[in-house]
Amino acid sequence: MTTPDKLTPADIAALRPDTRLVHGGILRSPFGETSETLYLTQGYVYDSAEQAEARFKGDDPGFIYTRYSNPTAAMFEARLALLEGAEVARATASGMAAVTAALLCQLKAGDHVVAARALFGSCRYVIEELLPRFGVAATLVDGTDISAWKAAVRPETKVLFLESPTNPTLELVDIAAVAQVSKAAGACLVVDNVFATPMLQSPLALGADVVVYSATKHIDGQGRCLAGAVLCSQKFLDDHLQTFLRQTGPSVSPFNAWVMLKGLETLPLRIERSQSSAATLADRLAGQALITKMIYPYRADHPQHELARRQMKGGGTLVTFEVEGGKAAAFRFLNALKVVRISNNLGDAKSLVTHPATTTHQRFSPEARAEMGISDGMVRLSVGLEHVDDLTDDLVRALAAV
Repeated sequence: MTTPDKLTPADIAALRPDTRLVHGGILRSPFGETSETLYLTQGYVYDSAEQAEARFKGDDPGFIYTRYSNPTAAMFEARLALLEGAEVARATASGMAAVTAALLCQLKAGDHVVAARALFGSCRYVIEELLPRFGVAATLVDGTDISAWKAAVRPETKVLFLESPTNPTLELVDIAAVAQVSKAAGACLVVDNVFATPMLQSPLALGADVVVYSATKHIDGQGRCLAGAVLCSQKFLDDHLQTFLRQTGPSVSPFNAWVMLKGLETLPLRIERSQSSAATLADRLAGQALITKMIYPYRADHPQHELARRQMKGGGTLVTFEVEGGKAAAFRFLNALKVVRISNNLGDAKSLVTHPATTTHQRFSPEARAEMGISDGMVRLSVGLEHVDDLTDDLVRALAAV
């Protein structure tokens, strides 16, 4: 039994995003707790055998087993769906669990997938190596070339998949244009929105069918727990995703879901601060002698600056740049940093830096990395919540050490 909330679903829907992220999806117990309850349980008891039967038949909406659903996870899902503007959301154990579930739940042998070439390394693995094992063909295209998307589509194409901005080159894909290609083909467009976050980009509003997140990143925002999420229509959930999740088990733990719930409450504030600092750092570092290339979507020199302004509400919290001198110089730069720490994670309260060619994309050949635009001197900076002047001092001093 839970205590009814004074805010009805209609009231919540009328609120602004920042307020939804504090009050949305709450299931209060009779104790009237302020903070959402953490339900650490595997299973649930029933009042009668008849009620248990009704639960398993779907006639009673209560909980059955935490691998299927859990009150804490349900609150996280409801709150994220409110922010994204999705009909439903389902939480998973990690971002890659979300990506894999969103794809595999709707594919079978003989199907075909078209994906942007510039993808996170693990996503490329799913597309290039995992899907073909089960008879699903895949074609990689230049995500920025809409004609390439159109040319790659076949009668058996079922899914189009992309991330935008991309990891780590911050290349943008025109989501609305690809959505038109997908709809014309009768396919499903799945968008990984982790770099932009739901605060800065709304793929569903641009025509996407499914959105996936690594909640491990900005949604948690403090490097504590793993989680992922799939956001979609009720029909997609009923036809494809729900049974797949129940039977294969990539479920989020209740504790991790609770951490993500608390992370959502501060997401707007953290994104605003990190994004402001990222934009400032991009401008300050662009003038440094050893920086041969600066990449930030909202800078006028970004090749897709106009698309970034049209598609996103801000430039994001990531900055990518190239250090003159290749891997050796990039390593000297990373090793000289003191405030900014070396880590392959991102979206954290702490500023983190990584060398993509030897970490997130190390499994690719030099030719494949070059095709994705990843050079040996490239550095990816995830900007945190520190004072921007302290970050500037640390980065400039490390560049001088190169």
